[in-house]
Amino acid sequence: MSAPADATALLDAAPPQRWRILALVSIAELLAMSLWFSGSAVVPALRGEWNLSDSNANWLTIAVQLGFVCGTLLSAFLNLPDIISARYLVTLCALAGATTNAAFGYYAQSAELGITMRFLTGVFLAGVYPPGMKIMASWFRSSRGTALGVLVGALTLGKASPYLINGLGSPNWRHNILFSSLLAALGALIVLLFVGEGPFTLPAARFDWKQVVKVFGNRGVRLANFGYFGHMWELYAMWAWLPVMIRASLTAQGSSGHFAEVTSFLVIGCGAIGCVVAGLIADRVGRTLVTSWAMAISGSCCLLIGFLFEANPVLLLVVAAIWGATVIADSAQFSACVTELGNPQYIGTALTIQTCIGFLLTSISIELVPRMVNVFGWRYAFVILAPGPLLGVLAMLRLRSLPEAVKIAQGRR
Repeated sequence: MSAPADATALLDAAPPQRWRILALVSIAELLAMSLWFSGSAVVPALRGEWNLSDSNANWLTIAVQLGFVCGTLLSAFLNLPDIISARYLVTLCALAGATTNAAFGYYAQSAELGITMRFLTGVFLAGVYPPGMKIMASWFRSSRGTALGVLVGALTLGKASPYLINGLGSPNWRHNILFSSLLAALGALIVLLFVGEGPFTLPAARFDWKQVVKVFGNRGVRLANFGYFGHMWELYAMWAWLPVMIRASLTAQGSSGHFAEVTSFLVIGCGAIGCVVAGLIADRVGRTLVTSWAMAISGSCCLLIGFLFEANPVLLLVVAAIWGATVIADSAQFSACVTELGNPQYIGTALTIQTCIGFLLTSISIELVPRMVNVFGWRYAFVILAPGPLLGVLAMLRLRSLPEAVKIAQGRR
């Protein structure tokens, strides 16, 4: 065998420590993402203490989304994940997010300051999520869908964790917020001390802001992004408002608030299982099929769940758990497609602009759901989300039919 062939074989060999790195990064991201819904989870307490209006309650959630959009937009235009170490970027941003979240818990006495702190937390989380995916891609060439599925599953548990903390933690909401900040700081230290970038990491790229535009010149990446955008239209509005719907439904039937909080954690947390299972299947049968089936099932739940409001609580929670598992199951596979179809030198930028636009859409759908509740009630509130997964399915099936789809999942599309 020739020397170049030996070099290629060595490059393609699976690094033996990659699963340990996956576990460490996943734990770190889980801890850091506990910041995301920490403000939303304590809204019931803030309504009494701050006399919080419905509009301000909504903004405590939307502010994080908009902050994340601004952070990812800045990061993408500056090519930050590609020109500096993703490991250091994750560490610094997780610590900064923990600090702003702690400021929210310690200093905020009104909705105005609280919303500002939540916005800044979202800005810094933009440097945690996409660079974390880039780190994983640098360790995995085969089994990449599984690895990213595990990572996104951990993110899902992290985002669900504030509801568990609020349900089982201190009756003082500020203590729960500060606890989330401590978790995020611990996640930053794990990445700094124990995680390195993998053997498939390319040398630092040169600054090129045009990469933000070039991403959409790639037909395969463009369709993968369109699938992701449809998925995101549904995802965060579901995560933000399904716990509110479950809380209202169970409370009306005499259940305790703590039970509703823990139930919300479990429903959103089911997504972690969905991500891992979808990743395992996608590496074997194809990413476009898995994403299409996941969006078809979750989109059906959009149409069904409202009819179970104040109905049999067991049936409500079963459908909610199915929705929770499928609504996020496909997420990692869109990102995996981008890493396989995009320019390897600027994968970090491509992932960042993908998440930027996706999260911008979430800020719209999050705002629409309560408006639907005011007009139609919970029965039809989530119907507004169904067009997202429908259009996402169409985009992924179109991608499956293209010749460049052979690059996905080592030819399994």
